[in-house]
Amino acid sequence: MPDGEPDFTRAAILSRAQAVAADFTAHTGIRIDVPLELSGRAALSGATRRGRVSVGGASRLLATRDGWCALTLSRPADLEAVPALLETAAPPEEPWDAVTRWAARHPATTVTERARLLDIPAAILGEAHAAPPRVRPLGPRGRPRPMAGCLVADLTSMWAGPLCGRLLAAAGATVVKVEHPRRPDGPRAGSPAFFDWMNAGKLSYAADFDAAALRELLTAADVVLEGSRPAALTRRGLGPDRIASRPGRVWLRVTAHGADAANAHRPGFGDDAAVAGGLVGGSGTEPVFCADALADPLTGLEAARMVAESMARGGGELIELSLAAVAATYAATPPGPADARHAAVPPTPPPGPRPRASTLGADASAVHAILAARRALGD
Repeated sequence: MPDGEPDFTRAAILSRAQAVAADFTAHTGIRIDVPLELSGRAALSGATRRGRVSVGGASRLLATRDGWCALTLSRPADLEAVPALLETAAPPEEPWDAVTRWAARHPATTVTERARLLDIPAAILGEAHAAPPRVRPLGPRGRPRPMAGCLVADLTSMWAGPLCGRLLAAAGATVVKVEHPRRPDGPRAGSPAFFDWMNAGKLSYAADFDAAALRELLTAADVVLEGSRPAALTRRGLGPDRIASRPGRVWLRVTAHGADAANAHRPGFGDDAAVAGGLVGGSGTEPVFCADALADPLTGLEAARMVAESMARGGGELIELSLAAVAATYAATPPGPADARHAAVPPTPPPGPRPRASTLGADASAVHAILAARRALGD
């Protein structure tokens, strides 16, 4: 809890994350400060643990009639949907108080199923299972390549995908961050320090997702990072099976709960996805949130490692990771020795000063020049 003793029951996840980072380093030569990546956002904002309230404040662990679940009310539409969730005519004066009381009267399945009908991110504690990333052939393999010199189209937002893109940029790739001109990445409107940390060093390109220019970028890209719900690109003819094949291309898809038919449309964020995976703290009967949206940075690290490994074996693959499955995999990590779990962990300092990320669409001419050069080379 916020005022209780520190909880080290999940300390072993750091060792697993460091092993993933070491694999990335072996392929790219780029070292990763894992504690910083996992807790840097909280350090930037000065936020600390808050028990059953997420570090960022948008998610809550709720006691239901038969267990625990998590809900996230981070978007205006989520708050607007609360009256429908509670089946009340008017918005409650204190939304979270009303939601907490309502959840306590219903089974967890009722709470989460009703939330999902309203597109509110929700998850039952421990509902997801540990699973490795899904990898399937996408096109012809190419020659094994390092990340340096690759062209990466980064269509992701928030944290997991952008972290992957930043690590690939650090490894020498040219990363183009694509945002819709009227619906930019949410963190642009939040903490500038966090957005810069995730996106400095990328080229900024504003494109309507129905535009031919975006199709050209995806066709030319060696790596595509996708973080939207799969149907969002597919219905625009821009999914991995709808873009002209390119030897060695790696297409990474990050979802909240998986790309299968049952979960492809489910919304989710790092905190509620971590709960789905059972990645919570607390050694008693009541769970608490474990770190800050932990499923996000863990998935970003896993994604960067997977892309680098795929390129090293010639690519030609679609890689699918879900936040919830990654969280469940880390939740299943056996605890380390007791002395290591209870060792003093120094506070993580915030990331040092970063260059500013480009303003939205500022690098369009540079992106067009890259595409023109690839056309001229027949690449």
